[in-house]
This record gives sequence, C-alpha cells and structure tokens, in this order.
Amino acid sequence: MSEANPAQDSAPDVVNYLHSLCPFKLSVMKNLNLTPVRLGQSDLHVTPVSLGTMTFGQQVDEPTSHTIMDHSIARGVNFFDTAEIYAVPPTAESYGKTETYIGNWLAKRPGMRQKIILASKVAGPSRGMPWVRSGEGMTAAEIQTSCDASLKRLQTDVIDLYQIHWPERHVPMFGGMYYEPKNEKTATSIHEQLEALASLVKQGKVRYIGLSNETPYGVHEFVRLAEQHNLPRIVSVQNAYCLVNRVPENGLDETMHRLNVSLLAYSPLAFGLLTGKYDESGFLGDNAPKEGRISKYESVRKQRWARPDALAAAKRYNQLARDNGMTPTDMALAFCYTQWRVASTIIGVTSVAQLDEDLDAWGKTLTPEMLKAIDEIRWEMRYPAI
Repeated sequence: MSEANPAQDSAPDVVNYLHSLCPFKLSVMKNLNLTPVRLGQSDLHVTPVSLGTMTFGQQVDEPTSHTIMDHSIARGVNFFDTAEIYAVPPTAESYGKTETYIGNWLAKRPGMRQKIILASKVAGPSRGMPWVRSGEGMTAAEIQTSCDASLKRLQTDVIDLYQIHWPERHVPMFGGMYYEPKNEKTATSIHEQLEALASLVKQGKVRYIGLSNETPYGVHEFVRLAEQHNLPRIVSVQNAYCLVNRVPENGLDETMHRLNVSLLAYSPLAFGLLTGKYDESGFLGDNAPKEGRISKYESVRKQRWARPDALAAAKRYNQLARDNGMTPTDMALAFCYTQWRVASTIIGVTSVAQLDEDLDAWGKTLTPEMLKAIDEIRWEMRYPAI
C-alpha cells in the first residue's frame, strides 16, 4: 500500500525532478512558507493552500491540468482535492474525468504519489445525476463501489482523505435556506455510513475520512457515533467559506474547534465574484468574461454565486480592496488564508497564471481597519451567497 509522505524532498529537488519529466519549462516564483498543518487528529499534514481540481475536464484540458499540478508541486503545494462527480458543472460526459486526469498524471510521474496528500469524495444522493447512481440514497454498498471506482481512475491503491461530498440526509445546502423536516427521506443512517467508511479504512483503501457541505449537527453526530462505536473519526469538513459566504462562522466554527475537526475552505473567490472580473460587465453581454465560470455555464448562473445580491456584495468588497491598494483577489484570499478557522484553503484555477496569482497572495495580511470595513459590509449584506 502506498502512503503519502509530504515534503520528503526539498523544493529544488522536486523542481529538478519535474524538469526531467516535462517538455515545458517550470519556473519557481516566490518561495512560499507553506508549513503543513495537521488535519484533525490524523497524521495528515497538508499545506494551508491546496489545489482544487473541479475545473479539470470542463474548463481545463488534460495537458493543462498536468501543467497546473506540476506547477503546484514546484511551488510547495502538497494537497490535491478531487471528487467522483468532477468536473463541474457535472455532466454524464465529464463524470470521473478529473480523477482520470489526476491518475494519468500520477502514472507518468513515478514516486509522485508519495509526495502528495490526495483527497476525493463519494457523492451523496444523486440530486438529479442518475449517472452517479440510480437510487436517491447513498448505501454502504454504493460507498464501497464509488471508492473502488475512484481508486481505479486515480491509479492508486489508497486515498488519503475520503469525504462524503454532501449529506445523505436532507439539509439546506448549495443555496438552500431552511431545514424542512417534511423533506426528510434518509435511508442510510450516519452509523451505517461510518461503518461503510470504516470498512474502507480496514481494507487499506482509505486512510482518513471527512465530510463536506455539512452542518454542526452532522459533525457532532459523526464524531459522537465514531467515539461510541469505536469507528473512524472524521478529521475535516470541506465547506464554502469566503467574503460573501461566512456561514461557517455561525456555529460550525465552534463545533469544529471543540471537536478538533479541521475546516477546508472551498470557493474562497466565490466562483470568480471576488476577483472583480464581473464588476463592470455582469455575467452576460459582450463585455462579460467569456471563460468565467458564471458567464460560461447557464447551470452556474442558476446557483447562489450568481444571485444579484451576491454580485452587489462582491462589488463592495472588491472596491474596498482597491481603495486599500490591494487587488480583489489578494484581499479575498488573504481573508481566508489568515483565518484561525481555516486549516487549508482550496483554490481552483484554469491556468498557471491564475495559480501563481492565488499562491502569491499567501503571506499578505489585512489591516484592522480593513477587517472592520469588511465586517461593516457583512452587517449590511449578511448572507448574499449562503
């Protein structure tokens, strides 16, 4: 069984190794002090900035995805996150494509698997995606089947962090506002889910487990049942967290802090809203960025990030950044990078240039005056992209 052992080699050794494999030239930009942090009670030590890969297979072709992963390694990132449903927006044609790209990348780079922490996810109930599974639930057998398929696509024999992508039970998420008991139709208890994940750990296919898009109740229940029944304990939760979505600060942060579960923050730039690229043009029209995720995909424009309130709030934050001599991207990322709540911030990119811009924001800080101004905007525009 291969086990990831991050940061075995020095940065120059990794770069030289990559140069020997790649037909293009890699450059090491600013040296980043990405000191790995421990996830929960595990022995996984991940860099505080991690690479999200959901663009691979839709916006990013395979050669470019390999270049982005190489450059991430060269700049010190050791943590890659993916999922069985990726690429996003999810389609039957793109299902599993991201994991396949990563698997092919690993196969061409002997020894690379030991240099990274690799995370993936099992999809929750299908949510209108019958190509994921036919039923509406997420049974123990389906968790096993999904894991085996991910391992095959990733061309590895172990996933370091295996996460439930969204809860099997009914919860408000992806823009939902309220919990409605009448909508509950859970079929697989949390205990059964934990037992299925424990089986994967026992088989040596998964090292540690985590959750995603979870609530304080869900985190507490997964931890309680794990401790009660001597089952694997979750080490992390991956939830949206950014200037226009600060939901984790209202209850989930205390839960995770007291239970020693780490937060992996996704969408720190709110699907591009917090880069400023939509400020003048909006999402549609001749001047809108054609390759921007919200402009490019109608399905994304129906989601939380494309709400008029979300764009209005983003414009306020973006102008605040400019008024203080920062780019909107730098301010948005610095907000996440410096939060005590966040163990690792997941950045998703479509080019090496974007990757460098996001990584170069590491180490930048926000003044007390900026943080106060950010909170004042939040007070006016509380949950524009919940």
